[in-house]
Amino acid sequence: MNSMDIRRTFLDYFIQHQHVQLSSSQLVPANDPTLLFVNAGMVPFKETFLDISQRTTPRATTVQKCLRVSGKHNDFETVGSSPRHHTFFEMLGNFSFGDYFKREAIQLAWGLLVQVLQLPLERLWFTVYRDDDEAARLWEEVGAPRERILRFGEKDNFWTMGETGPCGPCSEIHYYQGSDLAQQQASGVNSDDDDYMEIWNLVFMHYNRDIQGHLTPLERPCIDTGMGFERLVAILQGVKNNYETDLFQPLIERLQQLLGQQSSHYRAHTSLYHTIVDHSRAITFLLADGIAPANEGRSYVVRRILRRAAYLGQRLGMERPFLAHMAQTVIEKMGPVYPELVLKQAYIQQLITDEEGRFRSTLVTGLQHLEAMVQQSGAQESGILPGSVAFTLHDTYGFPVDLTQKVLSERLVKVDLEGYEESRREQQERSRSGSCLKQSVESLSELVRELPPTEFVGYTRLECQGTILSLEHLGQIVHSVHAGESLHVVVDCTPFYAESGGQVADTGLIYSLTGTIKVTDVQKLANGLYLHEGKVEEGIISIGEQCTLQVDRTRRYAIMRHHTATHLLHQALREVLGAHAEQAGSLVSPEHLRFDFRHPRAVTLEQLREIERRVQGWIRSDYPVSMTLMSYTQAREQGAMALFGEKYGDMVRVVSVNSYSLDKQEQHAHLDSDVPFLHSQELCSGTHVLRTGQLGSFHLLGEGSVSSGLRRIEAVAGLAADAWVTQQYEQLQQFAIKLSAPLPQLSERIDVLVNDLKQRTHELAHAQSQLVGQLTKTLLPQVRQQGTIPVLTSIVEIGDKNLLRQLGQRVSQQLGSGIVALGALIEGQPHCVILVSADLIAQGYHAGTFAREVAKQLGGGGGGRPEIGQAGGGDYQKLENALHALFFTGSL
Repeated sequence: MNSMDIRRTFLDYFIQHQHVQLSSSQLVPANDPTLLFVNAGMVPFKETFLDISQRTTPRATTVQKCLRVSGKHNDFETVGSSPRHHTFFEMLGNFSFGDYFKREAIQLAWGLLVQVLQLPLERLWFTVYRDDDEAARLWEEVGAPRERILRFGEKDNFWTMGETGPCGPCSEIHYYQGSDLAQQQASGVNSDDDDYMEIWNLVFMHYNRDIQGHLTPLERPCIDTGMGFERLVAILQGVKNNYETDLFQPLIERLQQLLGQQSSHYRAHTSLYHTIVDHSRAITFLLADGIAPANEGRSYVVRRILRRAAYLGQRLGMERPFLAHMAQTVIEKMGPVYPELVLKQAYIQQLITDEEGRFRSTLVTGLQHLEAMVQQSGAQESGILPGSVAFTLHDTYGFPVDLTQKVLSERLVKVDLEGYEESRREQQERSRSGSCLKQSVESLSELVRELPPTEFVGYTRLECQGTILSLEHLGQIVHSVHAGESLHVVVDCTPFYAESGGQVADTGLIYSLTGTIKVTDVQKLANGLYLHEGKVEEGIISIGEQCTLQVDRTRRYAIMRHHTATHLLHQALREVLGAHAEQAGSLVSPEHLRFDFRHPRAVTLEQLREIERRVQGWIRSDYPVSMTLMSYTQAREQGAMALFGEKYGDMVRVVSVNSYSLDKQEQHAHLDSDVPFLHSQELCSGTHVLRTGQLGSFHLLGEGSVSSGLRRIEAVAGLAADAWVTQQYEQLQQFAIKLSAPLPQLSERIDVLVNDLKQRTHELAHAQSQLVGQLTKTLLPQVRQQGTIPVLTSIVEIGDKNLLRQLGQRVSQQLGSGIVALGALIEGQPHCVILVSADLIAQGYHAGTFAREVAKQLGGGGGGRPEIGQAGGGDYQKLENALHALFFTGSL
């Protein structure tokens, strides 16, 4: 039975038992700061287990993408050596939200495994929580032999997703994979014996665990089950190792082809092969879900996984980048199930190529620095590399700490991980120093938790009447607030849009018969209350008063234009760059819009022009903009785009801009337009114009990089776009005046000046090169021996830091082995550059350390890398003596 059939059989079985098949969520959990990644099938339903009223579907089944690389569930270090653990894996699950409980959950599991998949009963073992007599009895009732029903404690049979959240006793199903059935023993279950493998966990969700560890019973018990898909496939395909299934074998074969090796090479390096193919799957799915490699948070996990795979590939003899080819095979295998892989294939492969190329270019240098630091720190002798050194390798040279561990483990050297974490925390504290944190409005929710949700009327009205329900001043609920005092106010209804989905909050006024509030911000709390922040401008505001809420119309209209423009820009990006160019973040304000999207390289000028041309054409076409409320399932079936990282309820608002909604006469008129028809449909709670023509105009301000694989565009629409055009024209006029050229001839005048500057720059560079050559000839005879080490120190007449650095590098290159320290007076301040040759670095010498010593003598600052360091500031008169004292007094 192949893996595709197994996956389908599982889903069809539960569909036949009245479960609704739901799509896998993305690997990043929505609105859950407690988890880096989805690590179990129940994660997308965490809030549902806490509040069943949110779920309209009482039964569901899924095949959920999961990643376990951190926290309680972390399989990162066991991958490769274990036949059944992975970073990325699929979890099969069935869920009951207050519908059925233990009896039917056990009956359904038995029916699938024993009756449908026909697993031999003599290989199955069943475990229950030590006090769960009911579960044990139910297993017996369906046919499980009593001697195969085992009881375990909290460690094995009480499931929690993390430190907090829904939890409960569980019942696990284990499978015996040994060759001799007579050798089975109950003691093998939940032991280190690889012949026994857990395949399915049925969690009887009774409780919610809070941060203090207290268990609170859920209003209605639920069922959450999870079965490792890769493990089930291994059983049904008759192998003991997941990597021998059809999920992994195509990847292993592809890796062999790329290496030009035979199966004997695979057998000799099994662990390395397994780690690479596992990581290839994880990388591909992470990138497809919009997580690009970078140095922070989830993005750093991607970088760690990718760089480890690249390093292991080099260990196997791979001499060129290869992971993009591995990703292609992953997509070929998994694309029919996860179409987002095919949709984003070009983006995924380009991003992998770029990141692997960057790492390969620094890998050799990083290994050299690692070697030097091992020697310098005495790690080879002590068997431990200091954590601060490991952190420097990570922070300065991009070497993930787990890769450092991997390299050093072959030399029986460990890494001081506590010291590494301490260095990392110290840097984070330095980064945070001087910053101040704004109090979260969520902390105010306790003060007003008993109030009913606010009625929002701002989609159709910018003014309404309401009753003041609560006033907060200085962290306390008060009866009234006076002129000049700040406050948070809750009203029973509001036209003010609360900051959400990248759109800034409305501002405006709230006034009663006795006073006026200037509203500067609005936030929506988790309990549905709108919290208006502002200041009493005049009079007194009191609880219970009738008031008028009035949104700043001019500002709101500007925001609406920019939000609709954001949707048009998103559609244009996807059409011009490809479907992978999805939104990754946005800011919609009255002044401009900012749009982050996924793309592996800079957008070309021609592409930017085409994007802008399409948006401007759609504005001229004056398409209608519609807002419709529908179920999430219906919206997705209609093709509405859901945005990365957003969490949606059962009912959603769909914003559509669709040329096909025009009547035939309007469509015929559009045929003369110079842009293609428009079809944009997104889930969005923001505010929008009613027709695209109301945007007036649109212009791109610029495009740039945010991080690897993430780009940013800024743009303006409406009156802001008109103001920008006027400003640009005025600047051009000023340039024309300054350059004494009529506006039509301004470009030609600039070309002449640029060419002249290039010529002068070339002449200057030639003169500087000659100067460096002459000074090098003058300096080399001044080299002195300090013990066995050639050392050159000198003060030179150079007025540019870059030129001093070039001179130092030229002298060091010609000297070969040795130390070069050159000083100069540059812009009235002493400055020096110190260079150390590679052979001396291997002996423990460090240019940055020398530079810091010189800086102490000068009263300035300094530092640098092992091969080059710089110091400056302080007293120039001390520079020559400082260099001499450092290198020629005593021994180096």
